[in-house]
Amino acid sequence: MGQGDPTPTQGGPMDGILAQWRRERPDVDASPMAVCGEVWRAGERLRQGVIANIASADLDMAGFDVLLTLRRNGREQALSPSALAKDMLLSTSAMTNRLDRLEKRGLIARRTDPDDRRGLQIVLTDAGFALVDGLVVSHVETEERMLAALSQAERAMLRELLGKIGGPAP
Repeated sequence: MGQGDPTPTQGGPMDGILAQWRRERPDVDASPMAVCGEVWRAGERLRQGVIANIASADLDMAGFDVLLTLRRNGREQALSPSALAKDMLLSTSAMTNRLDRLEKRGLIARRTDPDDRRGLQIVLTDAGFALVDGLVVSHVETEERMLAALSQAERAMLRELLGKIGGPAP
């Protein structure tokens, strides 16, 4: 939060919501709502910032995620659709739709797996590589601007704390 912005414990929007719940249901500790609400609000602000950054490339978050995943594996490195889906925590049907859209734009190509003629591999085309390689710079700059109010120690702490929430499902 910037200077002068209310922190979640100093009169932020969640405090009003908690006060309402205390009035209406004093028997229920609604404090988890405040924590989750702040996480969701922050996540939405971050998501909107990224969407604004990639809008000029006519990409949505889903397609951008595929391109970033392929790019970080290296030029000419291919992944099977199932490996790509697993890496991105998606179902294979969700992955198929994303791949269809990106292939139609000429950003990825499907090719036969040389080790298994029945299998496919997904690879960035030259156009896809160039697009994502340029976007990754503005993407990181955008994220840096959105996190600028946090020190490096706060960023590390936030990652650690969110990692505890995002760990294995109960």
